[in-house]
Amino acid sequence: MSPSDAHVDDDVLSLLALGEDTGTPDERAHVAACPRCSAELAQLRDLVGVARAAQADGPLVAPAPHVWERIAGELALDPTPVVVDDATATAVPVAGAPGAGARADEPVASGGGPAAAPAPAREPGLAPVVPLRPRRWAWVAGAAAAGLVVGGAGAWWTATREPATTVVARAELDALPGWDAAGSAELETAPDGSRVLVVDVADDGPASGGYREVWLLRPDVSGLVSLGPLTGTSGRFTLPDDLDVDEFPVVDVSSEPLDGDPAHSGDSIVRGTLGA
Repeated sequence: MSPSDAHVDDDVLSLLALGEDTGTPDERAHVAACPRCSAELAQLRDLVGVARAAQADGPLVAPAPHVWERIAGELALDPTPVVVDDATATAVPVAGAPGAGARADEPVASGGGPAAAPAPAREPGLAPVVPLRPRRWAWVAGAAAAGLVVGGAGAWWTATREPATTVVARAELDALPGWDAAGSAELETAPDGSRVLVVDVADDGPASGGYREVWLLRPDVSGLVSLGPLTGTSGRFTLPDDLDVDEFPVVDVSSEPLDGDPAHSGDSIVRGTLGA
């Protein structure tokens, strides 16, 4: 390191962040004593940790094309996708992308600035020489990479979690005489066809020593189906596959005594009809 460039090179810091045993003893001693280099090394290690943690959770899903467009827009970069032709070591726009009219032998800058000079000729079998960007651009690229890693992990988690349900019917539950209560019910369906009735009730609670029970009734109250007791103010009740909700569309929450009788007590707290 020359006196005019006293800080450790970016490549050395990057390799140290990856856990490599690299750098000269003087460079490692400088990193340990220099607040600036120590801080940058700590940030790079955090970035490596985020990437490794995301990979450990499972395979990542490639982000949609608009992700790079948003990053490029926020950083004022050229959103034109660029690939590197290994045979000529020149940057070539992707076919069909904006700005793809340039010739394949004309280098294209991905940062929106002037195009880089053509790469020097190289011997067969050697990788192309790529000039390093200034330190601040390395940080921009690192920040963008971190966003893609985290976004990919989020997309993977969304794709693998349980599928979302759809609300197909709702009911406002009104209090019956003698009760100061209100409630609501929603009928949810899952992609596999299973159905769940979600019931919420706010009231003074069941009669002393009793409990509340959720029912589905025919409109003329000529038949009913018990879904089970309601514990607390909210409950989820899975409906039998053969239950026709069109035949039993009325949601009823009753106050039941602990008398061992499974029949409806006749004391309904709230009631409402499911509708779209």
